[in-house]
Amino acid sequence: MSRPALRAVDTMPDPAAAAPPPAPALVVAPPPAPAPERFDRLTSKAVATASAVVPPLLTLALILLVWEILCSGAGATLPSPSQVWRDSSDLILDPFFVNGSQDIGLGWRVLTSLQRVAIGFGLAALVGILVGTIVGQSTWATRGLDPIFQVLRTVPPLAWLPISLAAFRDANPSAIFVIFITAIWPILINTSVGIRNIPQDYRNVAAVLRLNQIEFFWKIMLPSAAPYIFTGLRIGVGLAWLAIVAAEMLTGGIGIGFFIWDAWNSSKLSDIIVALVYIGTVGFILDRLIAGLATIVTRGTAAN
Repeated sequence: MSRPALRAVDTMPDPAAAAPPPAPALVVAPPPAPAPERFDRLTSKAVATASAVVPPLLTLALILLVWEILCSGAGATLPSPSQVWRDSSDLILDPFFVNGSQDIGLGWRVLTSLQRVAIGFGLAALVGILVGTIVGQSTWATRGLDPIFQVLRTVPPLAWLPISLAAFRDANPSAIFVIFITAIWPILINTSVGIRNIPQDYRNVAAVLRLNQIEFFWKIMLPSAAPYIFTGLRIGVGLAWLAIVAAEMLTGGIGIGFFIWDAWNSSKLSDIIVALVYIGTVGFILDRLIAGLATIVTRGTAAN
């Protein structure tokens, strides 16, 4: 009996049928920052802000409290903070009112004084940097001019006022000249010192690159001496603001200095105190502006 024919059965699996379907691509997003880390950052920022703001506020509150206690008695010669508020609240709350040619707010008076300061200080910065560069570059110029500068810079600002009035015959340019002659010396002297302290390696590189005098001034001198220059500018702007207040007391006009003198003649001590607060605040802002510009230009190498 014949055996039935056996058929060959293909037992190899089909690769296409056996392969599993490809897994979908997964986009893994970075895990969010843990809540404790965000909380720690916010806490550190809050602590830093509080450490910068709270101490001055507490000190100011203590000063006002002591001032109020000392000046609230019957024999006090100066007004207390509460009395200043009652007498001069209009100057504090509305600094830009205009009721006449001379009856204007302290904001307008400060702006008038700032215009004079901007002109005088701008001229002092320009001349001081240029002359300071020449003096710092030349040994002969240093020997010849530095003693004269050291003598002139000790002359008080108001001592220049009669000379300027005699020369210009007008109060406004006289006040600008007083600002100029007061602010120029720290700018000039600091610039010359900064130029003299340029490393010799920088000068050697300039010689190798064959830089002309203008290129050497812009690419080597100014960047190297910038911390010194901005130190002089900060001192100069403070002296300029002091000088304009003193000059306006004598020359008149509508500036903040004349307002203080006029308030004294009218026995308005509260107005004088408010004006002093304005002057101090504006002086602080001017210093911070120069310091901020110095930080940007010198990339943090200038003193803050």
